[in-house]
This record gives sequence, structure tokens and C-alpha cells, in this order.
Amino acid sequence: MNRKLSPTLSYVFLKTIPVMVGYLFLGTAYGILMKINGFGLAWVLASSVFIYAGSLQYLEVTLLAGLVNPLYAFFMGLVLNARHLFYGISMLGKFQNIKKWKPYLIFALTDETFSVLCGEDMPKNSEKERIYLWVSLLDQIYWVVGTVFGCLIGGMITFNTQGLDFALTALFVVIFTDQWKNRKDHRPALTGVLISAACVALFGADSFIIPAMLLILLCLTWNYRHSGNADGEAKDR
Repeated sequence: MNRKLSPTLSYVFLKTIPVMVGYLFLGTAYGILMKINGFGLAWVLASSVFIYAGSLQYLEVTLLAGLVNPLYAFFMGLVLNARHLFYGISMLGKFQNIKKWKPYLIFALTDETFSVLCGEDMPKNSEKERIYLWVSLLDQIYWVVGTVFGCLIGGMITFNTQGLDFALTALFVVIFTDQWKNRKDHRPALTGVLISAACVALFGADSFIIPAMLLILLCLTWNYRHSGNADGEAKDR
């Protein structure tokens, strides 16, 4: 292995261990759900490689099993993943000078990968593009391995899958806590929490996501334009 590659992989692997644990578990559950609903390895592998969106893939099980209209499925996916609009804006500064791998980095920007990259303090003399690539690639590999494993064992075991989705929430809490402890500026985190709580109170738990995302998007956009920070975050004070 290239000497420059090995330290980078070791560094990135340690950073992505929480994501690995969550993705292997959630991916396995997804693979099992696909298998018991009649969709084999080819479906699972294609979905995890080309869609690669955990919450959407869980919804995909219901959509495929119910033979839902493709146009309806498209709009459901668009609404469910609308949060990536503000993810993209937040990453403008980090990705602006990256050329070679930018399309893949944009595609692979999941919730967890976004959290790792946003909380990333680059070691001295590091290559940002290489670290961003390996974080994104390793996270997708974890997900693909988990989903394939779940599909392979799905035909051999059956169990009640109710509550498995909570593992994703638990993973978010772990990453949020880690960022809170390691950063002095808590304004972006507080903005997201307060806006989400307000929207739950105003619109209810079933309808708060879209207005919350739009308000958070507006706040982050305003902050990005007025802070002068290339990473879209206010400087730590």
C-alpha cells in the first residue's frame, strides 16, 4: 500500500467508526427487509450503490412492495431528501477547490458523512481532497456491506423489525454530542435544534420536516453570506 495512503486511511477509519457501526446495523436491517419482501441481492446492491440514501431506501421497501406510481415515488424521495439542500450550501467552502472527485463527494454526502466532514479538523500537511474522498467512500462501503449481508441472511432468519430505525436516531445523537464537545461555536447546532422544535410545535410531528428544513436553509444561507467564513460557519471564539 502506498505510504501516503496508509496513514490517511488509518486516520479516516478512526473518524468513521461510529458511522460504520450504525451503517452495518441499519444496512443489515434494510437488506433483511428487502429480502423478506421478495427483492433479491441484485435489487439491494443496485439500490445501495446508486441510490445510497438510508431513509429513502427504507421507504423504497414500502414503495416497491406496494407497486407505487413512479412519479409519486419520485416526489416522496424529493421531499424526504430535501434536507440535502442546506447540506450542500454548508459544504460550498470545503468543496470549492476540489476538482477530481467533486461529483462523487456530492453524491455521497449522506447525513452521517456530512456530520463527519463538518466536524473535521484537518491535521497539518494533510490533503483535504484525499480525506474527504476516503470518508465518503468508506461510509458507502460500510452501507453496501451491511445491506448485502442483510440480504444474504434475510432468507434464513425472521424477526420483528419494529424499532430498528431508532438506531439511525441514536447515531445522530452520538455525532451531535461529539461535535458539541469539540467545537466552541454552538450556534449552528442550536439553530437547528430550536427551529426544529418550534416547527414540531407549530406543524406537528408529521409535517414539521419541510418548514424546518426551509428555515434552517435560510438561516445557514444568511450566515454563509454574512460571516465571510469559507466553510459556511462562524469562526470559533
